[in-house]
Amino acid sequence: MGQGLWRIARNQQLQQQGYGGQGYLTREHGRRIPANNVSSTSHRKQAQGGIDIYHLLKTRKSKEQEGFINLEMLPPELSFTILSYLNATDLCLASCVWQDLANDELLWQGLCKSTWGHCSIYNKNPPLGFSFRKLYMQLDEGSLTFNANPDEGVNYFMSKGILDDSPKEIAKFIFCTRTLNWKKLRIYLDERRDVLDDLVTLHNFRNQFLPNALREFFRHIHAPEERGEYLETLITKFSHRFCACNPDLIRELGLSPDAVYVLCYSLILLSIDLTSPHVKNKMSKREFIRNTRRAAQNISEDFVGHLYDNIYLIGHVAA
Repeated sequence: MGQGLWRIARNQQLQQQGYGGQGYLTREHGRRIPANNVSSTSHRKQAQGGIDIYHLLKTRKSKEQEGFINLEMLPPELSFTILSYLNATDLCLASCVWQDLANDELLWQGLCKSTWGHCSIYNKNPPLGFSFRKLYMQLDEGSLTFNANPDEGVNYFMSKGILDDSPKEIAKFIFCTRTLNWKKLRIYLDERRDVLDDLVTLHNFRNQFLPNALREFFRHIHAPEERGEYLETLITKFSHRFCACNPDLIRELGLSPDAVYVLCYSLILLSIDLTSPHVKNKMSKREFIRNTRRAAQNISEDFVGHLYDNIYLIGHVAA
């Protein structure tokens, strides 16, 4: 999504600068030449869409010692599209050759937003001297700090003005970021239950089958390796959120947050039973239905049977 946004903005910027009006513009000795000045022979071999592929290949053939077409010879929108596929390290290396292109702010904005989907600073007026390239370096530094010490990492983001000191803003940052170590994140959320509350409310489980919703939940908020108070807290919060997102389904099936809580525990135990190599005698579908309905009698056998089939076919809910 971040790269798509910068491409739209880049196209608008190029149109304002006059790149898009005359079609393909070649560059010769640092000087732009309109397409209508290109030789008629080259023009006849021009590919549909406005890009003179013949001219580019001919230029490359005549300059084989360079090894690759100079990006500055391409249309600006094509050059930026190529560079948008690079990661931060490769983009820094590219800036050694194509400084003006690789240091473009929209490229670094796309990298920031594709890696860290939400930061408080995105929604503020940028301070004087602000640079998305510098912001990327700060976000990367803060993520590494978080993965060593979560509290220090969050404090670093706040000290740089990247995040506001708000549980909701911290929760949004965590929800939209995939570079944080899940073990450190689990420790942080266990200590910051206010952030955990806001993080749970960011999930939308509407019209999702219960095991699939539980998998999505544990992809963002990893379950602890052992049963305990924290796991009970996670399942309790998930159960209430799942019911809040599916009021019609809950009413139709006669479920409640307590019943969903029981089902979640049953699914976790079934997942361990079916996937663990140490369990030789796997639980059958009949046994699962019988055991589950003892704890939640109002649930139909068909629904519990579908739960078993999902785990059997797809796998663990908290892997």
